[in-house]
Amino acid sequence: MVKKPVTGMKDILPREMEIRDYAIGLIKETYKKFGFTSVETPCVEHIENLSSKQGGENEKLIFKILKRGEKLRLEDAQSAADLVDGGLRYDLTVPLCRFYSNNSNELPSPFKALQMGNVWRADRPQKGRYRQFMQCDIDILGEPTNLAEIELILATSTLLGKLDFTNFTIRINDRRILRAMVDYAGFVPVAAPAAEDTEAESKAADTVDYDGIFITLDKMDKIGLDGVREELISAGNSEEVVDKYLDLFQKVTPDIAGIKFLKDTLGEFLSDEVADGLAFIIENVEASKEAEFKMAFDPTLVRGMSYYTGPIFEISMDEYGGSVGGGGRYDEMIGRFTGQATPACGFSIGFERIVMLLLERDYKVPGSAEKTAFMIEKNMPADKMAKILAIAKEKRAAGECINIVMMKKNKKFQKDQLTAEGYTEIVEYFADRDI
Repeated sequence: MVKKPVTGMKDILPREMEIRDYAIGLIKETYKKFGFTSVETPCVEHIENLSSKQGGENEKLIFKILKRGEKLRLEDAQSAADLVDGGLRYDLTVPLCRFYSNNSNELPSPFKALQMGNVWRADRPQKGRYRQFMQCDIDILGEPTNLAEIELILATSTLLGKLDFTNFTIRINDRRILRAMVDYAGFVPVAAPAAEDTEAESKAADTVDYDGIFITLDKMDKIGLDGVREELISAGNSEEVVDKYLDLFQKVTPDIAGIKFLKDTLGEFLSDEVADGLAFIIENVEASKEAEFKMAFDPTLVRGMSYYTGPIFEISMDEYGGSVGGGGRYDEMIGRFTGQATPACGFSIGFERIVMLLLERDYKVPGSAEKTAFMIEKNMPADKMAKILAIAKEKRAAGECINIVMMKKNKKFQKDQLTAEGYTEIVEYFADRDI
C-alpha cells in the first residue's frame, strides 16, 4: 500500500483545515450579503461540454472517464472519443452554464450564483497548484449592464479585505479592446494551411489569429516587450504592424487616462460604449470599495479562457507574485446550450492560493473559542470520571472547546503538543485527588 497521496493531490492537516473551514464560512457569509445564492453541480460533466473549445488550455488537462458496461467497446474504438463519455470538471463555469440552461425556469433573473467545489486538471504540480483543488466562484447571469462587473469586484474585494489582505491590485481590461488594438495595428489573416483545405479551414484562413496574438501578448510579464515582438514577427507578421501594435502598450497608462488614450487613438476600431463602460466600472468600484486595494487598467491582460467576450479582471498580490483570482464576462456560453443569448459574468478567487498565503503568514482564525485540554490519569474511578465529563459538558455548553485526553507518561511532551495545537489551558485530573 502506498502512503503518499496521488501526484498532484494532497492530504490536509488540522491546522490548514481550520483555516479552510473558516474561509469557506466567511466566503458564504460575505457573498450572501451581496445577494448571491449557493448552488452545486456534479463533479462529473459530459465530455462534449468540457471539450467545447471554450476552456482554452484546460481542455488538454481533462481527467476523462471511460464508458461503462456494454457502452465500453474497446474492440470497436477508433479514437479516445469512442471510449469516453464524461470527465471531471476542470472549472465551475461550464457546469454552471449547463445548470442554468437546465433550470432557468426555476431561477430568478438576474441570477446571482455562488458555487464552491473541487475541480480537477491533469496539470504539472507546483507551489500553490494542484491537480485537485477547490474553486470558489460567484456569477451573475442575466444582467447585461456593467452593474454585474461592479458587484462582482466589490463582493470579491470585500471578502479579501475581511481575510486581512490589503494593497492588492485588481487589473481590468476588455476583450473588445484587445481585438481593437490588433485591428488598429493592421494584422492580416493567417496564411492558409498547407494541407488540403476544407471549407472550415478556408474560413479560418480568412480570419486574423486573435487567439495566437493574445497568447503571445499574455507572455509580456515573462519575456518582456522585446520577447513579444520577436515571437509575433516569427509568426509571420510584418515588423511594421508589430511595432505599431506594441507602440500602443508603451504609451498607454494603467488608469482611466489610459482608456481615454486608446479611445482617442483607436478611433473607429473601438466603440465609445466599450471604453466608457470600462471607465465606468473603475470609477464606481473606487468610489464604493470597502477594502484597501487599487484598480488598474492593464491592456496586456488576456485571461486564458476563450469564452470571455467583454470585461476581464484579475487579482494580483505582491506577496504571492502572481494571480490569486480572476474572471470576466462570457455572454455567449449559455447560448451554446440553449440557442438563446444570455449575458453572464463571473469572478473566481484562487481559494488554494489564498489558504496557502494565510498559512505562510501564520494566520489566526478570529473569534475562535478558548481551547482547554483535560488530561486524565489512567484508572480514573467511575464517579470521578462522571464529574469530569459533567464539567466538560457545562463548559462546552458555554461555548468553550474542551478536549479530554488520557495522560501519557511523558507529560511534558504531551503538553507541548497540546500547546502547539492551540490549547491555552491544560487541566490535570488525578485518580487520588479531589475534583
